[in-house]
Amino acid sequence: MTTAPIDTATEPVAPFAARLVLPIAALVTVLHCAAATFGGFWFDEVYMLAIGRHHLDWGSADQPPLAPALAAAMDAIAPGSVLALRLPAVLATAAAVVMAGLIARELGCDRRAQGFVAAAQATVGWTALAGHWLTPYALEPVQWLLLIWLLVRWVRVRDDRLLLVLGVVAGIAGLTKFQVLLLCVVLLAAVAAVGPRDLLRRPLLWAGAGITALLVTPTLMWQHAHGWPQLQMAPVVAGEAGALYGGRAGIAIQLIVFAGVAGAALALSGLWWVFRDEALRNYRFLGVAVIALYVLVVATAGRPYYLAGLYAPLAAAGALGMQRRRADRPTRARWLVWPTYATSVALAVGMLTLSVMLVRGDTGENIAGRTADAYRALPEAQRERTAIIGESYILAAFVDGYARRYRLPEAYSTNRSYGYFPPPTADKDCVLFIGRDPGALRPFFAEVRDVGDVGADMDAFLLTGRQRPWHEIWSQSRTLTVS
Repeated sequence: MTTAPIDTATEPVAPFAARLVLPIAALVTVLHCAAATFGGFWFDEVYMLAIGRHHLDWGSADQPPLAPALAAAMDAIAPGSVLALRLPAVLATAAAVVMAGLIARELGCDRRAQGFVAAAQATVGWTALAGHWLTPYALEPVQWLLLIWLLVRWVRVRDDRLLLVLGVVAGIAGLTKFQVLLLCVVLLAAVAAVGPRDLLRRPLLWAGAGITALLVTPTLMWQHAHGWPQLQMAPVVAGEAGALYGGRAGIAIQLIVFAGVAGAALALSGLWWVFRDEALRNYRFLGVAVIALYVLVVATAGRPYYLAGLYAPLAAAGALGMQRRRADRPTRARWLVWPTYATSVALAVGMLTLSVMLVRGDTGENIAGRTADAYRALPEAQRERTAIIGESYILAAFVDGYARRYRLPEAYSTNRSYGYFPPPTADKDCVLFIGRDPGALRPFFAEVRDVGDVGADMDAFLLTGRQRPWHEIWSQSRTLTVS
């Protein structure tokens, strides 16, 4: 079906489907809060907690500061509470459902179609899995959806004040993950290619871009001062793609699978509709941007969750197409809707259950507890001269995350962001090394011996007789790759 172009600035839209969308968001909140009460820390969120507690700055090697700052704030409000720590992520995940409904409304969806889009966002596979872990990738989808909503609303109402708000949102998102800066560049390029090009002539768009630049400048300055480790992460991420995701082919598939059943069905349909329906011409840039980012993520072997904040806009276009087909000529395909959503819900619940299972073993707490046993087994005089060093940032973060419970000192590591934090002080001439192989540090110490098992195929090694200054050890041992 092809319809005539419409004036999006004057075209009326349906009321927001609050009675459908808000209960879905509330259910998402309840389910993720329930999941958040089980088990211990996910390794990436305890990493945020460790950075926030001990090393909060304008940046770190692989993360801007917002997620660590939130972790530190929630830890200060409710020390030791995993649920409190995860509350910002849960609220962000629920808010993404609301934003999906609002985007659908802006594109012209009626109340029923808005509900379909909100339900699709609620069952996105990746957010079902990670939506209650306080990590940058749990906070990012709602930020991207808010940015898209401001953009599509501007297309409809042409209120340039929205472009200033868009700049603020992009800046805050840039303090969460740097990928939003790439999103903005691709969106502007897509607008330049297919319109509406009038957007690029609006002074407040560039004023908004200035706000974004102002907000992200401190973390970019941190990166510059430390040699741009974030840029060095790109080959590290690509190098991990084979083992974690099955290489580029696996990433290409998972980028679609992570949308969920309903989300993928609507998004793929929406991709077709934005290029076919003249009424959606002004929103065609969304399809161009998603295709470009999809190709880019696959080509660079990025993470398959990088596009988690872009499913809903295409799903909204798909729901709009379904709405118009329903109005013009009802088809027998309607019976597929409810089985599709039932399957999507079932798979989302499965992913939510998997997220609980992944932290139920309390691996991190066990490692921290056994590390504490090995540390306390040292003679007191030696213990005061001993630094705890994790082979990877994950192990160091687990020790830091449970340090209060087991009365452990601050942990160190030469891996990822820990490698850019200050090394141990000069009075530390011994190391309790947690990991599989202390080979990277062995040349700097006179003696290395295994002093016990800490679980998860890890041992504790005692390194004594430090032979080089810490700054030299740090500069020669620092690595972004997880061994």
